[in-house]
Amino acid sequence: PRRTHSGTAGQGVRSTPERDPDDMPDTDPDDRDRERPPRPRFPAGPELRGQRRPPRPVLPGGGTADDLRRRLFAIDGKPYGAYQDILGEYTFPSFRLVVDAVPPDPFAGPARLRLVVDRAATRLPLDGASSGTAAGVGVVASLRRFATEDFLARRFASAIRSAGRARHEIGPSGYVAIDAGRQEVIERSACLVTAAAVEIRFVVGLPAEGRTIRGREAARLLVDDLPRILAASVLPVDPHLDALRHHVATVEDYQALRDQLTARGLIAFITDGASLPRESGVSDLPLRGPNVVPFQSPPELRVTLSTPHSGPITGLGIPMGVTLIVGGGFHGKSTVLAALARGVYPHIPGDGRERVVTRADAVKVRAEDGRSVEEVDLTPFIGELPQKHGTRAFSTTNASGSTSQAASIIEALEAGTSLMLLDEDTTATNFMIRDARMQRLVPKELEPITPFIDQVRNLVTRGVSTIVVVGGSGDYFDVADHVIAMHEYRPEVVTGRAHQIARELPGQRVRESPPRFGPVVARAVLPESLDPQRRGRARIVARGVRSLEFGEATIELDALEQLVDPSQTRAIGDLILHALRKGYFRPHIPLVDAMSRALGDLDRDGFDAITPPGRHSGDYARPRLHELVAALNRLRGIRMTQLR
Repeated sequence: PRRTHSGTAGQGVRSTPERDPDDMPDTDPDDRDRERPPRPRFPAGPELRGQRRPPRPVLPGGGTADDLRRRLFAIDGKPYGAYQDILGEYTFPSFRLVVDAVPPDPFAGPARLRLVVDRAATRLPLDGASSGTAAGVGVVASLRRFATEDFLARRFASAIRSAGRARHEIGPSGYVAIDAGRQEVIERSACLVTAAAVEIRFVVGLPAEGRTIRGREAARLLVDDLPRILAASVLPVDPHLDALRHHVATVEDYQALRDQLTARGLIAFITDGASLPRESGVSDLPLRGPNVVPFQSPPELRVTLSTPHSGPITGLGIPMGVTLIVGGGFHGKSTVLAALARGVYPHIPGDGRERVVTRADAVKVRAEDGRSVEEVDLTPFIGELPQKHGTRAFSTTNASGSTSQAASIIEALEAGTSLMLLDEDTTATNFMIRDARMQRLVPKELEPITPFIDQVRNLVTRGVSTIVVVGGSGDYFDVADHVIAMHEYRPEVVTGRAHQIARELPGQRVRESPPRFGPVVARAVLPESLDPQRRGRARIVARGVRSLEFGEATIELDALEQLVDPSQTRAIGDLILHALRKGYFRPHIPLVDAMSRALGDLDRDGFDAITPPGRHSGDYARPRLHELVAALNRLRGIRMTQLR
């Protein structure tokens, strides 16, 4: 049964989605209910493709650094709302400080600020600068640019900690925070580098005692401490130049490795010497200590790939096809798979997984009891259900483990994946396999599920490879191209032995799949089913990487293990809203095409494409198309139609 979804898309939708003030880093605290003028269209001609849109006009007010100090002194002791007087741009000797937004109340979140520094003053290397311009502003080449931006944001965050201004050190008043990322290097909005300037976007908890302004402390923070933080991180970058080059080189080496995968017939690569274990199940930091076993590739699958900065690199090359990772419990099987799942992103130097590279479209799939499914053709895995319920356009608000996993695989194929990652521990057993005894007890005519083992070879013929961790089902030996055994955290190739065992102990089960997988049916979103409003205004709130509130609905994201940054979740919500407002969702436009158009706007205009007009959000990180589509697929109440 479907849940009734009230509201009509596009009617009365506010220009700014509501955000949770406790979701760090905090978002715009301005008046979210005020209607905004429509965003002017930005030309999208070939000459601007890949370029940044021109800077937006700053708010009125401002002056010099001395003017800012005088204003802060003047409002000392006044009600918090008087902080609105400091909105505007202030010129310092070496940079400009822009106060974009100040909340009307200290409990409504932090203020949003920007530091804008002339590129020449930073002394950033000019290699990689684009010769093209966007409204006269040149940009740095994409890969090197976002690696440089990532590094500068991290340096700014480090300088904040050194200055004792981190939120966890001093509480909600008087702190500075920037969305600098975690272990992955992901394109984000906290720092923008162009050929003309470097812009740092961050938030500040303006000093207050209750709702009373502490203006003199605010002056020390904004006029005295911020220049020191900037000088220790960006202005100039000379003391950190070697670290910057190493950071950029790490990202460029990662991309060079990925670029070679397809030509070499590979789906993933793990370099020799990689450190894969993490501190704990709740920490993504590398595990340190003498007991950590560096990764060492087995000779049978060892390959050598080239990199522009580190020369030839050897490691495990996983070929296309079906690969099993087997071994005893606690020997490192799931650790390897987790590293491969995160290998869709570059990692920072020192993480241990800098040269773990997986195809960019790899998707990790798991069972997900209770998720919603909308108009998915499940017939490749699930046939007609009891009481003649068909599965060619299957919908439910409470999927079982097997049904949810089948739907997730079909949806991943719809989004264009060429590699699926599965771990036996997090899958539905009856979806993965039916052994011979169960086949005899429950004949195929009474079992609607076609297990994954019987379709995995058909997926290979479609160009889709699979890596699956298996610990309890030797029947998968029959369908595997490669078998890697983990023994005390060291991989061994046991393909020949596994195939020999399969011959000596032939399985008794009968293959239950048709000779081909069948078509994957595209779907289109019915826009009237998307309602981002709650109590009359748009409400989109990211709850870390676990869930996303979209209007009255909550999208559960726990199963999307490759969603790694809360700022990606935030961007997903606003990208969906952006696509809705742009009219990308139409009954004849495939869901994947609509979301690709939204991401294309990011490529053309940067994150300002999904930011409210006149504002500068520094808390977005770019999501992959696969997580963007997966989130929309889990939105309860959404309606879709199949495009056959």
